[in-house]
Amino acid sequence: MGITPLTWAIFKGHEEVVKILLGRDDLDPNKQDEYGRTPLWWATYNVNEEVVKLLLARDDTDPDTPDYYEERTPLYWAAYNGHEGVVKILLGRDDVNPNSQDDQGLTPLSRAAGNGCVEVVKLLLGRDDLNLDKLDNDGRTPLYWAAHQGHEEVVKLLRGRESASPDKPLGIANHSGMLLDMATHE
Repeated sequence: MGITPLTWAIFKGHEEVVKILLGRDDLDPNKQDEYGRTPLWWATYNVNEEVVKLLLARDDTDPDTPDYYEERTPLYWAAYNGHEGVVKILLGRDDVNPNSQDDQGLTPLSRAAGNGCVEVVKLLLGRDDLNLDKLDNDGRTPLYWAAHQGHEEVVKLLRGRESASPDKPLGIANHSGMLLDMATHE
């Protein structure tokens, strides 16, 4: 599966082993497994803030590499799962794109908003380069996801921003499906 000793150490939570391995100059901290998951991807997915910091302390670690399967970055996973500490670490870097999209066009903000991760949404809103109206593949915005899932506090946060359009309609691709969903829930 292409899993390296570094990835195994991260996966198993062996922080001291990670430190030893990262001390080698010939180690590639961006080595992807067969699904394109990097050691940083795994550290983020497993919510290991200390290992995330160790990996990002190396100048040659790419913090924004998406996996091959769903095109999800470390920031995406941290936001999706509401891991504030990891999100904060990643957003502290200029080379992390807060607008990256997965294979469905969903951004870290879309996922955090849809999952009601209030604190993560606040952290994402702190980035000046965040696009609040980034459409997914079906024409839905982060505000749509928060409203659709009934996350009132997130809706209030997003609604309060001038750049978030509350009247942005759904794209044509999903319009009829949404109307069908609405009709069946009445």
